[in-house]
Amino acid sequence: MFPTWQQSAARLIAVASGREAADMVLKGGVWVNVQSRELLASHDIAIADGRFAYCGPDASHCIGDDTHVIELHGRYMVPGLCDAHMHIESGMLTPAEFARAVIPHGTTTMFTDPHEIANVLGLRGVRLMHDEALLQPINLYTQMPSCAPSAPGLETTGVEISADDVREAMAWPGIIGLGEMMNFPGVINADAKMLAEIAATQAAGKTVGGHYASPDLGPAFHAYAAGGPADDHEGTCEADALARVRQGMRHMMRLGSAWYDVESQITAVTEKGLDPRNFILCTDDCHSGTLVTEGHMDRVVRHAIDCGAEPLVALQMATINTATHFGLERELGSIAPGRRADVIITDDLITLPVETVIARGQVVAEGGTITVECPHLDWPADVRNTVVLGKKLAATDFGIVAPAGSTSVSANVIGVVENQAPTKALTATLAVDGNLVGSDPAQDVCQIALVERHRGTGGVTNGFVSGFGYQGTMAMASTVAHDSHHMIVVGTCKENMALAANRLGEVGGGVSVWQNGRELALVELPIAGLMSDSPAADVAAAADNMVAAMARCGCTLNNAYMQHSLLALVVIPELRISDLGLVDVTKFEFTPLFNEST
Repeated sequence: MFPTWQQSAARLIAVASGREAADMVLKGGVWVNVQSRELLASHDIAIADGRFAYCGPDASHCIGDDTHVIELHGRYMVPGLCDAHMHIESGMLTPAEFARAVIPHGTTTMFTDPHEIANVLGLRGVRLMHDEALLQPINLYTQMPSCAPSAPGLETTGVEISADDVREAMAWPGIIGLGEMMNFPGVINADAKMLAEIAATQAAGKTVGGHYASPDLGPAFHAYAAGGPADDHEGTCEADALARVRQGMRHMMRLGSAWYDVESQITAVTEKGLDPRNFILCTDDCHSGTLVTEGHMDRVVRHAIDCGAEPLVALQMATINTATHFGLERELGSIAPGRRADVIITDDLITLPVETVIARGQVVAEGGTITVECPHLDWPADVRNTVVLGKKLAATDFGIVAPAGSTSVSANVIGVVENQAPTKALTATLAVDGNLVGSDPAQDVCQIALVERHRGTGGVTNGFVSGFGYQGTMAMASTVAHDSHHMIVVGTCKENMALAANRLGEVGGGVSVWQNGRELALVELPIAGLMSDSPAADVAAAADNMVAAMARCGCTLNNAYMQHSLLALVVIPELRISDLGLVDVTKFEFTPLFNEST
């Protein structure tokens, strides 16, 4: 574990006063002070025991024979960036490989919610993520997942999380709070289990994460705020941002691989003039391709600036605001005495090229290349064998039988919304052929199926989805299916759907794209069917090939894989699919696939 301030205090004082030499001095830089929102030119920073000891105009008195001096020549010293809400599993990587991918981009702190693996492996999976996180050279804090299942009665998870699990986890060293409270109807209705989890977290003095995925800002929203969540990241418009901060929540604005929610909400600060210290930037979900080719929190900060935020305000939203929210402002989030020495060196605050990254007083990346090791756990063999189909699937498992005597049907269809998590509840008139209803590329409607993969029941729930633009004979299957993580299969051909699903059963999970009976792309995710412990660059290359394969099948959506993986997320409106049926998330109840037949 990283030494506490108490363990280092005597030396920090000695270095700041000049009685002892620093380990490292950053000399002649511009101190980006997010505490005061100032740029202080010609300043020095002295580091000892992995913490800032002296921050001022001249650190000459802190330099000894063995001090590592870095001459900055007017470059900026920026606090290491913090991701306030994210899911490591969405990167298809383990904590070690995720850290390896984001460190060169200046991310030195992450607040992670491993509720994906919790749905597959329960508390054991959370503990494995937590333990590997603690091994890393940067700060990875874990939020104990709150909702597995996210919507009780509407889906079946591999394992359920209980209030007793939450109470147990609150004593673990790396647990920072409770993960997003996705069961917002449960909170609104004062569900005893949800309130017990919140109470256990608050009794431990830790932060309760929010997730209010509804446009209703009336009494239901106020009831949710009264239930205790301290933040929320599900807003998509300015009104959402205003409502959250007015109710005492910290409002998180996300830019993930497929969620572009900053531009529509940052106007609450840039135009309405609300206090920016109550706003936080995060990613939520980023896949490996985004991390390797575009960046992580540096990408989010640049985007916020492009959307009109002042550079120092955007940096506050990705540093001190986050630390303060989690009660860690004395530990990280700023360049100030006593804090962990997490700092980025850059020559521009708008484009934010990350030249050098220092974490806990150690150079961890230089010129875009990581310079330290990110230790791995030895992941047990049984967590690599979690895809249990129960049988070999056939094309007939994906047949959708029309109501007797129908020549056409009015079907409820999940409508994908590009760059947003919500879907639309659509309807389409579909033809019946030999008593079966299938895809209609002319209407951009193809089939979707959720295949049960935790208990080997052989269950398949079928439906329809629109928005991917798929053409020809194809299918795509994924064992990443937020949040219950069964298997989502989308396709225009039942035979290809069976091939794709069976392939993932063979390899233990991942993503497979098929066209005309041939596999175009495969991303193997053997750990819980969610992650790979291969290097991020290798996983990103496989993911890029997957995206290219989707495009070959006609898909033009931005980051369509992320949209695919959320089609079973039964806590975000409007229409989703689960292993139990088609779910109307505006009412939190099942809805029939067909409305009428003619």
